[in-house]
Amino acid sequence: MNQNIQQTSEFPKNMPAYQKLEQLAEALKAQHLNDLFKNEPDRFNDYSIHIEQLTFDYSKHRVNQDVMEQLVALAEQQKLPEWIHALFSEQEINYTEQRAAMHWALRLPENEVKHADLAAQVHEQLQRMYGLVEKIHAGQFRGATGEVIRDVVNIGVGGSDLGPLMTSYALGDFKVQSRRSLGVHFVSTIDGSQLSDLLHQLRPETTVFIISSKSFSTIDTLSNAQTARQWLEKELGQHPHILKSHFIGVSTKPEKMTEWGIVPENQLLLWEWVGGRYSLWSCIGLPIALTIGIEGFKQFLGGAYTVDRHFQEAPLHKNIPVLMALLGVWNSNFLEIQTHAILPYDGRLKYFASYLQQLEMESNGKSVQRNSERVNYNTCPIIWGEVGPNAQHAFYQLLHQGTQAVSCDFIAPVKRYNANQFTYIQNAEALVEQHHLALSNCLAQSRLLAFGNAALNQEESAQLPIYKQYEGNQPSSTLLLQELNPFSLGMLIALYEHKVFVQSVIWNINPFDQWGVEKGKQIANELLPILNRQQENISQLDASTQGLIKVLLGQYYG
Repeated sequence: MNQNIQQTSEFPKNMPAYQKLEQLAEALKAQHLNDLFKNEPDRFNDYSIHIEQLTFDYSKHRVNQDVMEQLVALAEQQKLPEWIHALFSEQEINYTEQRAAMHWALRLPENEVKHADLAAQVHEQLQRMYGLVEKIHAGQFRGATGEVIRDVVNIGVGGSDLGPLMTSYALGDFKVQSRRSLGVHFVSTIDGSQLSDLLHQLRPETTVFIISSKSFSTIDTLSNAQTARQWLEKELGQHPHILKSHFIGVSTKPEKMTEWGIVPENQLLLWEWVGGRYSLWSCIGLPIALTIGIEGFKQFLGGAYTVDRHFQEAPLHKNIPVLMALLGVWNSNFLEIQTHAILPYDGRLKYFASYLQQLEMESNGKSVQRNSERVNYNTCPIIWGEVGPNAQHAFYQLLHQGTQAVSCDFIAPVKRYNANQFTYIQNAEALVEQHHLALSNCLAQSRLLAFGNAALNQEESAQLPIYKQYEGNQPSSTLLLQELNPFSLGMLIALYEHKVFVQSVIWNINPFDQWGVEKGKQIANELLPILNRQQENISQLDASTQGLIKVLLGQYYG
């Protein structure tokens, strides 16, 4: 990899733009969003961008043109254009694991010329996945007893679960019409509770399991897979075709899948250059393709590819993922806002905040720079959130009148219940009104968060007791999708992926490893023999863990 950009030796705090931004932040601390809107009457047009099916409004952030110019200057001083070029190459930018990070290659068109070999590898596996989708949809993939498969259970954890679950749920309205009876389920918890509940509802004769594990050694996933195998063997007996007819594997390790018992024709391959939290575009997305069909999945990839092109081609000051990232840097590093809420006003995005928690915090929750120096500035904020209407009755009290500064992303579709997909829905007019109710709440909440009492009727505001008043000045972005569909959701996810990468460049950290995840799993494996009573000596452990183990083993008597 180009050492000139890998080993950035200057801390961002020593960059001229960083120091200017600190000065601007000091001056803006006393300024309210109400003042910014008064000073810039055309603020929406100046601080919003529209691409394809998406609008990004960042006018409610506590920024002005001077701040935005210096944020772009900071990105340039951190060599962001060179880093973007490096990302869309085969360089090993994940330097701690000596790997490239080429999730963008998963959505390359089949006829891609610049990266023809990569595109060929990706589409070979996609075609294999599409073949399985067609067989299952056509009722040609049958269980060991010859019955048609009616239910698919995805067994995975982390990126092998969060992305496919979020997307399949979000795009439930786009289920393939001919296979609406196909159930797609997800299992991730290591305690077996999800799987146990499912197995009581499903018929073994008509159920297939997808084992999704990049390494095919994740104990959470393999434990659930083994339980599923035992269930099938108990219910169907020692049938010779159980493994062949009821299991599909997705992994980088074909030899491990074969050893476990998955036949080659049911194996789909990944590559080491795909991080788990970036893998839903690959065959890890099999549950998505089963839900929305092959054409829907291709549209999903197409939306992400559109954003890939935008990210590479748009100037920094008109580049949505760049601006999303820079606004996050401004809030975190200069305004000291250490928490960021994801607030979709559409129930179909129920799992979007959970998905982004992994994408952002596993990527940028780091405190060591690329040059092995510790950071002396904030990196990733805490990401959290909930579907807007539920959130309004849960934590909006804190947002509006609490002591914490929080930045927010409001997300909503412009239209719903009026496309061809929804002709089967009765009473669509009433549902359109409900959608407008959701949109009005979305706009109202972002308005009140930004402007506080000024968003109220003047006469009403003047008479409010102090405990009913609103300070406002909480910054937010609003992302509007023309419609929540496979293409627009692909765009939305890719925007956040590239936002994460841009912030990693500004903070000079590697977003593609996750060493903080690995050690906890290793320690768990060391404790497991003790809980299984295969090892008795616990003297090397701390007093708290020793005491808790004794309670768990029934050896603690107070």
